[in-house]
Amino acid sequence: MTSVAFCVIGPVFSKWFTPGTNASHAGSILAPICPAWLRQAVIIPNGSSQWRCVWWSRTACPIGLLPGTSGVITASSFHSRPFRTGWKPRGKKSITQVDGPYLEDALASFSGYLAADELYDGPFCVLSIVDAHQQRRLMYEVLDHNPTRLDILMFFARLNDHLCARGLAVAGITTDASPLYPLPICLVFRDILHQICEFHILKELTAAVLRVLAHLRKRLAEQKPQLPRGRLRRSKKNQALRQQAQAIQQRISSLFEHRHLFVRHQLDNAQRAILRRLVRSDPRLRALRAIMNEVYRLFDRRCRTETALQKLTKLRQRLRRYRSLGKCLDKLNSPNLEKALTFLDDKLLPATSNVVERANRRHRKMQKAVYRVRTKTTLENRLALDLQREQQACGRKLTSESLHKSRG
Repeated sequence: MTSVAFCVIGPVFSKWFTPGTNASHAGSILAPICPAWLRQAVIIPNGSSQWRCVWWSRTACPIGLLPGTSGVITASSFHSRPFRTGWKPRGKKSITQVDGPYLEDALASFSGYLAADELYDGPFCVLSIVDAHQQRRLMYEVLDHNPTRLDILMFFARLNDHLCARGLAVAGITTDASPLYPLPICLVFRDILHQICEFHILKELTAAVLRVLAHLRKRLAEQKPQLPRGRLRRSKKNQALRQQAQAIQQRISSLFEHRHLFVRHQLDNAQRAILRRLVRSDPRLRALRAIMNEVYRLFDRRCRTETALQKLTKLRQRLRRYRSLGKCLDKLNSPNLEKALTFLDDKLLPATSNVVERANRRHRKMQKAVYRVRTKTTLENRLALDLQREQQACGRKLTSESLHKSRG
């Protein structure tokens, strides 16, 4: 192509080359290509493959297509079938085993003595009844409301039906001081020994004695002389007032620091010496410790219930002479204290309900890890698994002993 341009000195000619736009046949230019893949695949190297070749027979199994841009794998790269764990909700297999094989095994060695208690877990309440000597939970029931006497009655009646079907009977039962239990026990089990937990009664009496001691400390603080504000003048009167206030405050601090000595059951020689120094100048403190000693003597296994009741009558008469102690010790007049002495006539009747309390503590510890998962079905399944764990405890113990013996 030629173009002409004019300038001052004359025309100027120039030439340049412009390639054509007609393309030749592509088949004669491009090199041969590989056959087209039938589907997309990802090459996963394994121990048997040496080259990355999609159409080789020893290549790992290809995965499916990747949907969208998130890159989530929707198919498995293994030849085995995928796991189906968690695809459907758990059934009631454990609960049926509790009502069947577990209860049959637990009642095979039934001792005849029970311990019952209720456990409040959020909006739910778990009723439990345990074999006191075998230390195995027999039955449980999860309620979505606070229990009533009717709920306790139906719960005890269900257990009594299982016992009557096997020719068993209940000789005694231990509960706390809740008013829910006396009437259902009389209606279901008739005339059996009903023991109020000794631990709960002693806990109430101990708290009452500590309240009396706090009241005495408060009265002692009112006897402190009122010192004027600011720096006192150096005079014999002001020095005497200061020493008196310091002595009273030191006594109050000693009573607070060693307050446990007034409710402790057994004292060593050093603790007795400290207690004698504390009660030396106050007869009310001596009477307070003497009353606590008499309370502990009531629960001595070496005497009968009738003897213990006579001691309790004398203790109540002695308490009338100490009106200055206040009404905090009115717990000694409670009828629950008399029912807490029932175990003295029956050596096999447990004095406390620690057996069922131990099972409740294990349940609380288990629930700490799953505090947010709190439904009635979940509680029932977890309690059922706990009962199965108790059923296998003997086998675990034998296995541990055999392992230790073989390693030794």
